[in-house]
Amino acid sequence: MTAAPFRFVLCADDYALSPAVSRGIREALAAGRLSATSVMTTQAGWANEAAALKHVATQADVGLHFNLTLGAPLGPMPGLAPEGRLPGISALMAAARAGKIAPAEIGAELGRQLDAFEAHWSRPPDFVDGHQHVQILPGVTAPFLAELSRRGLAGKLWLRDSGDRPLRAVTRGVELKKALGVAFLGRAFAAQARAAGFAVNDGFSGFSSFDASCDYAVDFARYLKAPGARHLVMCHPGHVDAELARLDPVTSSRERELAFLMSEDFTATLGRAHARLGRFADFGA
Repeated sequence: MTAAPFRFVLCADDYALSPAVSRGIREALAAGRLSATSVMTTQAGWANEAAALKHVATQADVGLHFNLTLGAPLGPMPGLAPEGRLPGISALMAAARAGKIAPAEIGAELGRQLDAFEAHWSRPPDFVDGHQHVQILPGVTAPFLAELSRRGLAGKLWLRDSGDRPLRAVTRGVELKKALGVAFLGRAFAAQARAAGFAVNDGFSGFSSFDASCDYAVDFARYLKAPGARHLVMCHPGHVDAELARLDPVTSSRERELAFLMSEDFTATLGRAHARLGRFADFGA
């Protein structure tokens, strides 16, 4: 049976993480190989990277990659980051499970990151997601939605639901433990977001082992299986530099992803899946 044609959003996470990562994402955007990217405004280079992004993102959605796990927050967070450094994802999840996340701190930091986005982009983001899927965590979701609502953004931007239906994840069979774990953690997120007036994707894939020895082309083809009605695929392309190596363990696999996106194999993979890149606006309200 021939697969039905569909559109999906392909989003490169981590723009502004480092100069080399940003350069790689811009290359893919300029070549029409991405339809979205999400920005880390906590990074010192965001101001310069924003100016460069404006030249290549005219046909793509640009969103905020809300960060609670890497580097320093943009303002004081005495509970979560008492020494001025954000916790790793394991520590954040432990705090969430223990009910030790202060909602006011989350809302205030999200506000600062949104302000930093708008200061250099001159408008609100098209969507908001989370670095390491922090937006779906208990203790984070409620203040996250409350701050977005307080700023009058309900109905004006999309939010990433990082979970998907278990059967879809099983059908794809890529990093199944991660996919199912995130789906379980965020099982209430979509309903909460919609109740607050926000649109969310239906269908999510892109989980990776970040192992540079793996065949990313094979994984990517699987990401397009069992797509949801508003399917979103995350990716992490980029080049490697010293700043990236200092900040993040995900390095050489980014170059593998970028090489695939820029290749003829990428377009052939889309053709075999009857898939086309789309933007959030293509999904309707």
